[in-house]
Amino acid sequence: MINILLCGNKKVFDGALCELISITKRTKEPITCFIFTADVSRLSKDYVPISDEEIKFLNDIVKEKSPESMVIKKDVSKIYEEEFLNSPNESAYCTPYTLLRLLADKVEGMPEKLLYLDIDMMIGNDLSRLFHIDVENYEYAAVKEKYGCWLIRPDYINAGMLLMNMKKMKETGLLEKAREKIKTKKMLFADQDAIFWSTTKKKLLPRIYNEQSRFNKKDTVVCHFCKRLLFLPYPHTENFKQWNIEEVHSVLKCHAFDEDLEEYLALKNKFEEKEKVYEKR
Repeated sequence: MINILLCGNKKVFDGALCELISITKRTKEPITCFIFTADVSRLSKDYVPISDEEIKFLNDIVKEKSPESMVIKKDVSKIYEEEFLNSPNESAYCTPYTLLRLLADKVEGMPEKLLYLDIDMMIGNDLSRLFHIDVENYEYAAVKEKYGCWLIRPDYINAGMLLMNMKKMKETGLLEKAREKIKTKKMLFADQDAIFWSTTKKKLLPRIYNEQSRFNKKDTVVCHFCKRLLFLPYPHTENFKQWNIEEVHSVLKCHAFDEDLEEYLALKNKFEEKEKVYEKR
């Protein structure tokens, strides 16, 4: 069983659907996908949890591929408020939902080995190649951050993919230390900085496990549609996600996941039609 952690609010449904399609299409082993969510609507009306109906739909999708697979919703609203209410990093560079992974040691029923993935990722090869990497003597395994390893430190990581040894993390108190940093100090990359500067021992992996720019490479296991810094024709950033299909094709020139994205569109339409019928009742 591959244990996966995703995090987010109601707006992560599209990303989760795309990502789970790509995982189940290429991974033979069954998965348990935990989705941490929370109500932080005091900050924004958009910050509401992913719905039970969306979770059920995602659960049905993964079970069609493998009956043993499942998607489990974990509403961590109470823990989030206890830990991060009025934190200087609630207005992080993304959303407060980037902080939810830092609660993994406080949530009941979590496995000792857990693969955290950002919602803007697609899986290009069997995910078991990543999940079964040995991290027994490490807190986690990760890939260097494309820009940060040049601008911050040579071993600076991209926290979009973390192969987490929860047992080791609890022993060293990594997540507890990271939460304390989030509470007390404003940081540019919030959760990512907090994890990196709280680390005792990490394992660095090849970029195929968190590829941040080359989207069509055949050996890529995890493809990360994260924000990119470009210098031509003038310095600017681009931030197109896998569900922004037109831009994925026209700007990123990526066609590696065309079949997955076709399936995503069909399934999303199916879900929306079901929701319309439900609302009419």
